[in-house]
Amino acid sequence: MRKVSAIITGLFFILSASGQAVKPAGTALFDVDYQKLVSRADLMYEQPASRSEAGQPVGNGRMGSLVWTTPSQVSMQINRVDVFASNSASNNFFERNTDYCGGTGYVDLDFGEPVFEGKDFRQQLSCYDGVSTVSGKAVQAKVLAWNEADVMAVNVKDNRSTALPLLVHLRMLRMPVSLRGNHSAVSTIETAGDRIVLKQVFKEDDYYCSSAVVIGLAGATATAEKTTASAVRLNIAPGTPQTTVFIASAASFDSTADVTAAAMRKLDAAQQKGFEGIYASNKKWWAGFWQQSFVHLNSTDGVADEIEKNYTYFLYVMGSSSRGDFPTKFNGMLWTTGGDARQWGGAFWGANQSCYYEALYPTNHLELMDPMFRMYSNAYPSFEKAAAQQWGSKGIFIPETVGFDGVPALPDDIAAEMRELYLIRKPWEQRSKKFMDYAFAKQPFLSRWNWKHIGTWKNGLWEYTERGDGPYGPVNHIFSRGAKIAYQYWQKYEYTKDLNWLREKAYPMLKGMAEFYRNFPNVKKEKDGKYHIRHVNDNESIWGGHNTVEEISSMMGIFPVVIKAAELLNTDAELLPVWKEFLAHLSPLATTKDYPDMAQQPEAWVGSLQPTSPIRGNGKRLPDGNTMPVWFFDLCNPGGDPSMLTIANNTFDGYFRHTSPEQTFPHVLSKIPAAAAVLGRAAAVRFLIPNQLKGAARNPVLENRMDLSEGFYTTNIQRIGRASDALHLALCQSAPPAPGEDPVIRVFPAWPKDWDAQFSLLSRGGFITSAVIRNGTVVFVELVSKAGATCRLQNPWPGKTVQIYKNGKKFRTAKGNLLVFPTTAADRFVIALPGAGPEQLRQKVM
Repeated sequence: MRKVSAIITGLFFILSASGQAVKPAGTALFDVDYQKLVSRADLMYEQPASRSEAGQPVGNGRMGSLVWTTPSQVSMQINRVDVFASNSASNNFFERNTDYCGGTGYVDLDFGEPVFEGKDFRQQLSCYDGVSTVSGKAVQAKVLAWNEADVMAVNVKDNRSTALPLLVHLRMLRMPVSLRGNHSAVSTIETAGDRIVLKQVFKEDDYYCSSAVVIGLAGATATAEKTTASAVRLNIAPGTPQTTVFIASAASFDSTADVTAAAMRKLDAAQQKGFEGIYASNKKWWAGFWQQSFVHLNSTDGVADEIEKNYTYFLYVMGSSSRGDFPTKFNGMLWTTGGDARQWGGAFWGANQSCYYEALYPTNHLELMDPMFRMYSNAYPSFEKAAAQQWGSKGIFIPETVGFDGVPALPDDIAAEMRELYLIRKPWEQRSKKFMDYAFAKQPFLSRWNWKHIGTWKNGLWEYTERGDGPYGPVNHIFSRGAKIAYQYWQKYEYTKDLNWLREKAYPMLKGMAEFYRNFPNVKKEKDGKYHIRHVNDNESIWGGHNTVEEISSMMGIFPVVIKAAELLNTDAELLPVWKEFLAHLSPLATTKDYPDMAQQPEAWVGSLQPTSPIRGNGKRLPDGNTMPVWFFDLCNPGGDPSMLTIANNTFDGYFRHTSPEQTFPHVLSKIPAAAAVLGRAAAVRFLIPNQLKGAARNPVLENRMDLSEGFYTTNIQRIGRASDALHLALCQSAPPAPGEDPVIRVFPAWPKDWDAQFSLLSRGGFITSAVIRNGTVVFVELVSKAGATCRLQNPWPGKTVQIYKNGKKFRTAKGNLLVFPTTAADRFVIALPGAGPEQLRQKVM
């Protein structure tokens, strides 16, 4: 096993996928055998995957596939994050689930006889270096995705005594020409010497997207031939003991780009590098990836160990699928296997995407969040237009469900009527035929058209039904998603202290959301002197609500941080008093006290005040467990408003009126385990995290730890992302007492006493925080300052005096609940009880 000592991290640099130098997180007190630790998460199959969706994931963050077998074949579907058959302006996908994306082609390595079955079969995914190795009867195939370019490589060793050829098939995902209205999808195959090519071109109005897959070899000669109208193959001569199959891909939205030539160039580079060269490059990249952070858990019953394996696997999957121009999609990620159709289509759904992107900051892999930030920042102008056109407001409107290209502009007359209808100023019954004709062909899952429901074909015509409450739908009147996205931009500043990021990227989002709320026509100061918001959703489960918990929480979170950001940047002085006045007079969160028949209950937050929609309008219900906005916006953190904390705990208890945490198996999207961790409820955490990982009986976990909880071809790890978020919060919190205030680091704030743990994670303030707990006792805390911020650490040993070491020397002793001390960039601190210096605290991990 290769050991990597983190003691030398001050001198060691690696290259990220972008080619930039990345300094490993490191810890002077841990000697981590990263390979042994990460390998605990490997997938090991002693029999073939039960279905294609249970294959093993291999990807470079932009291009990837599951790897699965049939008795005679190794199979893949090559997917990309940047291939979309249509955009958000399409008029040809009015049926739900029909818009499609991601897929570029099927690839099968056919050995001509059943070699992948019986006692000789074995398939292992090495998470440490990103390789899936399939072994069968005298054959072996190693599959990896090159971190430097969009090429997958399959190294084949064939030691069979019988001489059978190896056939490499490249197949289309659909018929060569597929038409839907004026949308076309044209696929072409060709041979190019000893290479085979599959190209796709999607067109509709002004929209264009194309992709290409090119396959070539090294170590063997082959003949290329077309076998059907939709398939082409390479024939590798029998008796070839070893060959490497290179699968290159490219994609573009530019109709002048030659994607085939681009893929050819990548293939040239891969062939020149060779399999071993690519493998060596990947091993170096992945080794550096794993050194940025770690979590190691142990418990006598093995539960904590299993959590750790899932957590490490989460990082592997995200590292394999979230390094491109767009975020990995919640429904299928890079792992669809049945073509490019998938339930819920090609849109990005905010709540679902958050399962992946809310858990990443502590991992110290901020680069994995870049695709999300890129997509939203690039679409910023469309969000400005949407705020004005759809809602008559200023700032930005980011819908809950949105296309990869943002929100399309509307004709002025359609926009004017939409505002009147959606702001509930014009009765729905008076909507015009022109408006309905315009809406007819729009995608029903995009937020602004989500009042459209299911439909059917009758006598050759498409007819849809409406949801039944005017312009309302599950995701139409939701504004909190934009606030949550903007808050994640702010959190990146908190984790990095990067003022350029704050100025150039985060502040425009924060200001955009604050100005949207402040100017939203249905936000008004009412008779009680408070600002109220009406006719809005509370996530998907309450429509037409008043002061919904989602929207009030969002404003309570956004306004303090936009004020703080403006002050840090010394900008928008004229808006500061306006924002402060708005925040000072914002309505409080609705609670049970607002309902006379609930006033005698312990005070807890509820979904909405009345009135609400008669279709979906249970205002008395608890906050949506899938979003938990009060927890997301730092409104009920330790050290915060005591009354808020009391209500938060009462609210949390309300989720368990009829069951216990031990008997609760949280939904894949549920943030209730994370809420338990924020509140320090270790007794609940010990059951809720592992139970969320186990999944519900109706959505069984596949051999690859993924599930199909979102429907057909939606292979995903949403539940693992949610559990990882909760795990971080149980191990190490670094949130402020309230939005915009100074972060406080707390180690093991919700950790079961009989679980041992070692970790190194990123904390707000720019600190790499490392700590150990053994037999319920914290051994030490180590902090590396990346940004030179003031450190605020909750004393891990309440009431005891601690010794603080700075850069290996005694710095100071301290006592009290909160330890506060200045730092400069690259300072390293060790905090421990007196009597044990840093040298005595060193320990191995694995």
